[in-house]
Amino acid sequence: MNTLDKKYTDLLQDILDNGHIKKDRTGTGTISVFGREIRHKMSEGFPVLTTKRIHFESVKSELLWFLQGRTDLRYLLEHNNYIWVGDAHKAYINHFSNDGLEPTKEARDKFIERIKTDDKFAKRFGELGPIYGKQWRSWEGIDKNNFVNTDNIVDPLLGNRGVFYKTEPIDQIANLINELKTNPDSRRLMVSAWNPSDLEDQVLPPCHYAFQCYTRELTIKEKVELLEKKGKSIKLVNTEFEKFHIPTRAISLKFNMRSSDCFLGLPFNIASYGLLLEIIAKEVNMVPDELIGSLGDCHLYLNHIDQAKEQISRGKKELSIEERFDLMFKDPKFDPLEVGIGERNEKDKANHLKFDHLLCDSYEVPRVIQEYFDLPKLKWMSHLESFESLINDPTHGVVLRPKDFGLENYQSHPKIEAPLSN
Repeated sequence: MNTLDKKYTDLLQDILDNGHIKKDRTGTGTISVFGREIRHKMSEGFPVLTTKRIHFESVKSELLWFLQGRTDLRYLLEHNNYIWVGDAHKAYINHFSNDGLEPTKEARDKFIERIKTDDKFAKRFGELGPIYGKQWRSWEGIDKNNFVNTDNIVDPLLGNRGVFYKTEPIDQIANLINELKTNPDSRRLMVSAWNPSDLEDQVLPPCHYAFQCYTRELTIKEKVELLEKKGKSIKLVNTEFEKFHIPTRAISLKFNMRSSDCFLGLPFNIASYGLLLEIIAKEVNMVPDELIGSLGDCHLYLNHIDQAKEQISRGKKELSIEERFDLMFKDPKFDPLEVGIGERNEKDKANHLKFDHLLCDSYEVPRVIQEYFDLPKLKWMSHLESFESLINDPTHGVVLRPKDFGLENYQSHPKIEAPLSN
């Protein structure tokens, strides 16, 4: 059952109904609410919206880019992923703000081509700064035990203030995987991308700034169901579960966002963190359980209003009186004798349409329902069914490639075009 699209479109409607008009850094303007949450049970299907087409190839390539610790634009362009081009091009134009450069399509296309073909140019203007991949795989902090007094650096108020040196880079993903394997009940299963000392060097400060994992023991019933899916005989002993590598725990992931572009960005973020949860679960042999998005500033750009309304309308179906009547008779609270009617045939229904609609209204039978496509499933390539390590590699040599997994039976409404504000 697909409840994800309902929760998402309800959020869009919430913003339209209760939002406040606000200014923003892009100059576009937004309508915004604060502090919302989206929850999804992974057992219901992979969390990708069906009320509009989501480009899953871009979701895959960006996430693997993060997991490799990379921050270069060229990798994304090589995978036909253009979601970071706007921010990189804006930073490039701002660097030459006095030279009359304009953010035209022609200038953007020329910028992309130079990133792809000119190594020197790509190194200087195709690096996005210490963003997600850098923080996830090579966080650099301050080593408080490594302080050096310096006589040549003088603060007018504090005098000789000395220097703290940075720590060795911290691989937060490797640490997370290790903790999940050795201490799965820890309350410190966290990865952060919000490094205040690096914000000014980033082309865009992290919107989704941290995520946290949580695990629990699977019940015997849940383990048996997993064993049955493998077509194996059931013996309610742990050795049987271990023999067939049946997971013993379920894992959930909660991602936090300071700023959520709810029309363009949030659907992408939901799918990306759903994929990350699947990858981590496979790495530590756990069952993906619940995906939770904790959202701060939830906004629609003012040039996305019509598109949001279109998406909300998708999946809505106006019921005929026959369909409403059938629903009413299924309601255990409905007593046809109480209102003086019995089981009506088609002719009776046709003769009493107005009355029937009012009667259905009195029993709160909906006039419009929402029908969504079923959510797809994540399909792994067969060679990844058994593996040693997917992401816990100290050299960041991620084994995964975008072609190693895809979506099975993904049906959706068409894409809805909307401008990206940078």
